[in-house]
Amino acid sequence: MKNKPAYAIDSVDHALLLAQTLQQEGQLRVTDAAERLGVSPSTAHRLLAMLVYRDFAEQTADRKYIPGRMLRPARPSEAPLALLRRVALPHLRALTDRLGESTNLVVLVGAEVRFISTVECTRPLRVGDRVGQSLPAHLASGGKALLAALPSEELESLYGGAGVDLARLRRELGLVRKRGFAVNDQLTETGVTAIGAPVRDRSGRTTAAISVAMPTARFDRTRLHGWVTELSTTAALIERDFTADVERPDS
Repeated sequence: MKNKPAYAIDSVDHALLLAQTLQQEGQLRVTDAAERLGVSPSTAHRLLAMLVYRDFAEQTADRKYIPGRMLRPARPSEAPLALLRRVALPHLRALTDRLGESTNLVVLVGAEVRFISTVECTRPLRVGDRVGQSLPAHLASGGKALLAALPSEELESLYGGAGVDLARLRRELGLVRKRGFAVNDQLTETGVTAIGAPVRDRSGRTTAAISVAMPTARFDRTRLHGWVTELSTTAALIERDFTADVERPDS
């Protein structure tokens, strides 16, 4: 499992996380960066200044920061990432507290899922922070939950010539739609098992997915129903708050 190093250098980690965020979301203000990292605005400013110095960022005339020439542009997600992250995080924290396992929020970007938020559990053996990483959507639990909502023609455009058994994938996604959840049992990483469920917007469109990830040694199929119930409840709470936030006059 890929966990944070025991002797991580926070300043390096912060700079890399800002670079990832710029690449994926397109722009940042100093206050946004400070809030994301949990540091003071002056510290965030120094980190962004170093990214500018090394051409990973550029500062615009209105004092925002955008990706520099060293960052190849990533395919953007159509989901409102900042809003989703803000709304989902309190519920992911509560879910992690209840289950004692790490939880994630992911969105679909092409044929991949991108992790936009992770809440790590505190157990010594755990699945670590995945923020900024991407996985093949047809293998990841959250990815399957998102793919299951796609129209047939869109699914074919993604996987028609990608070396994926499309007929088998369609059958699996049909089962995911029927059950309301998906499982990734060591398909993307040996020793890691995850369960994913969709998160929908007010129109009923699946816009993101949440997952609980654990060491395979702790995965017990007799507990699957309980885990899925917790995921579904959490997804419903995120959907409620997401819809309420979108409908606010000042949103």
